[in-house]
Amino acid sequence: MQSPSAALPLTPLPPVGQQQRLLDALRERLRYMHYSLRTEEAYVYWVRGFVRWSGLRHPRELGAAEVQAYLVMLANERRVAAATHRQALRALLFLYREVLGVDMPWLKELGSPVAKKRIPVVLTHVEVQALLARVGDGVTGLLARLLYGTGMRLLEGLRLRVKDVDFVRQVIIVRDGKGGKDRVVMLPRALDGPLRAQLLHARRLWRADQQHERGGVYLPHALDNKYKRAAESWAWFWVFPADAISSDPRSDDNAVHRHHIHEKRLQRDLKAAVNAAGIAKPATVHTLPLVRHAPAAGRHRHSHRAEPARALRCQHDHDLHARAEVGRRGHVEPARRIDDDGNGRPRRA
Repeated sequence: MQSPSAALPLTPLPPVGQQQRLLDALRERLRYMHYSLRTEEAYVYWVRGFVRWSGLRHPRELGAAEVQAYLVMLANERRVAAATHRQALRALLFLYREVLGVDMPWLKELGSPVAKKRIPVVLTHVEVQALLARVGDGVTGLLARLLYGTGMRLLEGLRLRVKDVDFVRQVIIVRDGKGGKDRVVMLPRALDGPLRAQLLHARRLWRADQQHERGGVYLPHALDNKYKRAAESWAWFWVFPADAISSDPRSDDNAVHRHHIHEKRLQRDLKAAVNAAGIAKPATVHTLPLVRHAPAAGRHRHSHRAEPARALRCQHDHDLHARAEVGRRGHVEPARRIDDDGNGRPRRA
């Protein structure tokens, strides 16, 4: 399909410098509004693609026809999914409204694909046991069991800090989760020993960084300026640190930190475990937090994605999944709310 702007003469602007200045302004605005790094990468990708598709013309010279034609090209030629289509649209809307300051009526008239509900992939108890058995007992195996037992998302588990693991109260505090919210999830008793062993490995890396006088770990929201030594403290160190140091992608001076392990490491190992277990389902890392277990009573079912400031007790020490405790005659006891002083008080769900 030919672009509507193909017949128009191209403006003789320096293509590389023009694109770089536009993308820099886009990044600055996204960081000013505290968008996540993943959102920043996605928006930069779509804006760069839009500029290249339009013949390296500045978006100020383009209008509703070009934006609509670009979205039509994504749907017809590239055949992107509806969610991907909406993401590209939101990236362009953010560019015109927040970066270029253009609030034209046609911005609200652009059609957005209708969201469709999809049934998620859910593994059975037997499939989960076979999958976890083939992941192994290494760091990725521990991380997979932690995601399954607590309901944390992938990046929430990777970004776990030492200070947020409470072995006394058997809880994990998830900081800055999806939507920038904090919540409390339970720590499965079966992972108490392996998690302590992982902390010993992390402490050895932390001591090595102290001996070589490295810059510590990354701290969010400029906390390193407020707390000068917090980045080098043990409390802020990663539970799953990487073996090598790396540069900060958002740092202007190419600061070098000890980052957590890369998410692709668990994704590769889990994909190999799915194939080895013979599971004929498109199971990924995001499938583990979706698994549901029923208590022994059979009829009661509880989601293991815990609510804020609430933790559920395990029925068995070897069970990784959070479930309500079953009392006499199959009665499910109410979950206990964990207060700041560590005492539990009954609370009806």
